[in-house]
Amino acid sequence: MTDDHTPVADTFERSLRDLRISVTDRCNFRCTYCMPKEINREWESLGRDLLLSLEEIERLVRIFAELGVRKVRITGGEPLLRKNLEHLIVGLSAIDGIDDLALATKGPLVVRRAAALETAGLNRVSVSLDSLDDTVFRAMNDVDSPVARVLDGISVAAEAGPGPVKINAVIQRGVNDHTIVDMVREFRGTGHILRFIEYMDVGGTNGRRLDDVVPAGEIIETVNEVYPLEVLASHYPGEVVRRCGRAHPTRRS
Repeated sequence: MTDDHTPVADTFERSLRDLRISVTDRCNFRCTYCMPKEINREWESLGRDLLLSLEEIERLVRIFAELGVRKVRITGGEPLLRKNLEHLIVGLSAIDGIDDLALATKGPLVVRRAAALETAGLNRVSVSLDSLDDTVFRAMNDVDSPVARVLDGISVAAEAGPGPVKINAVIQRGVNDHTIVDMVREFRGTGHILRFIEYMDVGGTNGRRLDDVVPAGEIIETVNEVYPLEVLASHYPGEVVRRCGRAHPTRRS
């Protein structure tokens, strides 16, 4: 809260409620849409002495909580590569005002740690999965990691709970756009939340071209042709994502 006890808001009068914290830039994948090898051959991770310490992160979150933040997302790189991450979760989950603590991961590393993360106070997990086609997925992560390892991570995270698993898929035209409906078919009715993400520019490091982008409207129409959708209400004013759910369970022929 500010000195006059009002939440901090942006120029569109949207309250500051969500905070994303990258705890490391190290990653076990080299996704072609994020950190492609052919463009970033000389890239090196930050030295550990340059990262915020766990204590510094906790202090910052306490300050942001006083300013109205209620949701914290822990990201990377791959956040599970950060040492003693469970200790950070314990500290953040105890901060007054923080009622939603989530982790974004590539998936494979969560298998052995989901239970410990949940015990520490983590509420939800988001997992990156760009395709169920193993050949496509291996090519996109560019470290030959099989899709089965990510599916195992999703299953274990769902069992650990308590919140639904969110599955994020970055869609690129001519790469994995033909697998969109397969993703919907696999996860519909599971309770997981499937999120399709437009291919974005990340500072010129991924060679993005507009021709490679599949707009959100086109993704929605692709799904709607097979599984009818209805638009869902926004969670808050000014929300930029487009939420859809199935209109009815009957598949179109």
